[in-house]
Amino acid sequence: MKIRVCIGSACHLKGSYNVINSLQQLVEEYHIADEVEIHASFCLGLCSQAVSVKIDDGDVQSVSGATVRDFFANNVLTVVRPPSCAHTAK
Repeated sequence: MKIRVCIGSACHLKGSYNVINSLQQLVEEYHIADEVEIHASFCLGLCSQAVSVKIDDGDVQSVSGATVRDFFANNVLTVVRPPSCAHTAK
């Protein structure tokens, strides 16, 4: 999985480096560095919704320091570590 975080002017002003640092810490915390790459990128096209983040070929999403943990849990962990199916005995 490749995560691109915009570091263009608007995103930089809204904290893109904080988002990158938080994502890197989360990747280390969950020991998934071999499955997730984080890259700085220039304009992803949604400057008004900065900080712009894109996973692989997905849609660009707006992420902030306050929402980065939820973004990671909902968009990264669910793909890298999908919930296991619960089986019930009959």
